[in-house]
Amino acid sequence: MKKIVLAGGTGFIGTYLAKKFTKEQQAQVLMISRRQGHIAWNDREAIVAALEEADMLINLAGKSVNCRYNENNKELILKSRTETTNILGSAVEACRIPPRTWFNASTATIYRHAEDKPMTEEQGEIGEGFSVEVAKEWERAFFSFRLPQTRQIALRIAIVLGPGGGVMTPYVNLVKFGLGGVQGTGKQRFSWIHVEDLYRMILFLQGKEELSGVFNGASPYPVTNKELMEQLRLALNRRMGLPSPKWLLELGAGLIRTETELVLKSRWVIPDRLCKAGFHFAYDTLNEALADILKR
Repeated sequence: MKKIVLAGGTGFIGTYLAKKFTKEQQAQVLMISRRQGHIAWNDREAIVAALEEADMLINLAGKSVNCRYNENNKELILKSRTETTNILGSAVEACRIPPRTWFNASTATIYRHAEDKPMTEEQGEIGEGFSVEVAKEWERAFFSFRLPQTRQIALRIAIVLGPGGGVMTPYVNLVKFGLGGVQGTGKQRFSWIHVEDLYRMILFLQGKEELSGVFNGASPYPVTNKELMEQLRLALNRRMGLPSPKWLLELGAGLIRTETELVLKSRWVIPDRLCKAGFHFAYDTLNEALADILKR
């Protein structure tokens, strides 16, 4: 039986992965989190034991960025990523037979705001600002470990779409209540990935032992915000949607305690390394992804 360790796997993505690995791969899935009944982050002995002879370690831990970026939240966002990564790296080092592969989440937000050209792993330009610094420190912590027996892969994950959670719920609600127009200029790129393809991507990379390093976890066909909202309205049979200019988004973000960066930053990210390695997406276009998600 395969043994897969999911760290920070209690959210939308982790829950989906755990179900798929259990059902389709007949794997034993062990969870590290702050929830009762899971392996605790401060239980080093239990973490090392879980990692012994594991096929995969997948780390998704980190405080949600869907909050206001005040000093307290900034510190929590950074520490929740770097400290958990360091805990895991130290535990892998302590293993007699460590995990074959360590997948560590990163973010496509590491690239600059791009409306002029796409960002690939080799040609992408790293951006500036708080979110970028978090991503850089996260990857720095991950790759600071030299693990000769464990392959390390950092997944720069774009916006994850899937049934029953993630960003789909707020977007669907916006459209249903008539607010499904463009946000800001509507020109900003929206890089995304279906959660099923994220799962398939992990399996694909696990089987390609010659591959390691950074991979963009995104569909090869990102869209503009204008196209995103148009396709959502079409899928939900809503003809009209009021636009949300930047000033209104900033007002709304303050009211619901979040940041406009989540919708206004242009993420134009292409999975160049995956495509060159021969990975084929089940849902490479947004209309295919939305059709699958909304029918469920």
